[in-house]
Amino acid sequence: MTALSDPVTEPSRFLRHLFDAAVARADPMRVVPEHLPPRPEGRLVVIGAGKASARMAEAVEAVYGPCEGLVLTRYGYARPCKGIEIVEAAHPVPDQAGLEATVRMLDLVSGLGPEDTVLALISGGGSALLCAPVEGLTLEDKQAVNRALLTSGAPISAMNVVRKHLSRVKGGQLGAACAPARLLTLVISDVPGDDPAEIASGPTVADRSTPAQALEIIDRWKIALPEAARAAITAAKPGDGPVPPGDPRLARADTRIVAAPAQSLAVAEELARAAGCEVRMLGDALEGEARELARSQAHMARDIAADMAPSDKPVLLLSGGECTVTRRGGGRGGPNAEFALAAAIELAGHPRVHLLACDTDGVDGADEVAGACVGPDTLDPLGFDAACHALDDNDAHGFFEEVGAQVVTGPTLTNVNDFRALLVLPPEV
Repeated sequence: MTALSDPVTEPSRFLRHLFDAAVARADPMRVVPEHLPPRPEGRLVVIGAGKASARMAEAVEAVYGPCEGLVLTRYGYARPCKGIEIVEAAHPVPDQAGLEATVRMLDLVSGLGPEDTVLALISGGGSALLCAPVEGLTLEDKQAVNRALLTSGAPISAMNVVRKHLSRVKGGQLGAACAPARLLTLVISDVPGDDPAEIASGPTVADRSTPAQALEIIDRWKIALPEAARAAITAAKPGDGPVPPGDPRLARADTRIVAAPAQSLAVAEELARAAGCEVRMLGDALEGEARELARSQAHMARDIAADMAPSDKPVLLLSGGECTVTRRGGGRGGPNAEFALAAAIELAGHPRVHLLACDTDGVDGADEVAGACVGPDTLDPLGFDAACHALDDNDAHGFFEEVGAQVVTGPTLTNVNDFRALLVLPPEV
């Protein structure tokens, strides 16, 4: 990373430097090797899924050399590996490539013996990439399910419960397929609380959810699923679906978190303090509607600004987690861009508040845009009313594209979820 910019004279550059440092902290090439045991004897099979999984596979081969295996990642996120096959597929709505690769992955781990080892590399995005519908569901049904979940406004934990009960791999089922081999899962967390059962819907981790809970979530959030999906959940028999704790098929399974949002936020906090800021950490696991969280943090920033004296340090509000968006309009957006737009509207051009909201994987929603960086004059080119209209239409990406405020990183090859930073500057003398 280049030298850190001054928060007072170059606030936008300063915020971008903090974001870049947070992303770099979660680079699989940095975090995976320290968690790898000596290369096991016997057959080693590497599997994985997620936006960071190909980079994780690259890190594994940097330590072990060429390995046998199959890893599934998002289009554009492949990395060169010597032995592990990297397959790209669609995210956030699955496609045929993901379906075929998931079936091949199940075949690859079947028939292993107790002397063999499976190394699973899991990161956010795996829920869509790993696609193996339960009996009676087609790929088209699964695509409709994902679209309905993504526009429902339900939190990720609730979405994943539904996904697990419509899948042959989620909720520990991929891990169970590896038995009786040893199983080590390395995970990069993108969920509030860093629960491995929630990351990529926990394909190698035991799960306590029930079909009844899945149905309750569908009804509570008014999720419009294909009839075949509801029927599949209703028809589930004991022993079907997610693998409960204590199942002997997961007796030889071990899971390790190798990177998490808190670690990336801590790096940003350290750099900001070194640059002379007072840092207020709001939490690494914030959830809820993006626009509501934005309004709350914007109010906080305004209150801080009102109480500041010229001699005070700049104040940085940092937070992570996973916001959601309830889709009301037809525009292009994602939770981070929606957060940034709602905050900009609430701040109404406040002269001493700057903010950045980005997804650490470089993709906010379905667009190849990480998020947006907002300053006092961001709304000026199109105006306040146009910003409000864009928010009503869930068109934050469209708005920020027009005013030139998008943050575009390209594939970051990691994923520790949302990074939000609001910088409040002291008044001039």
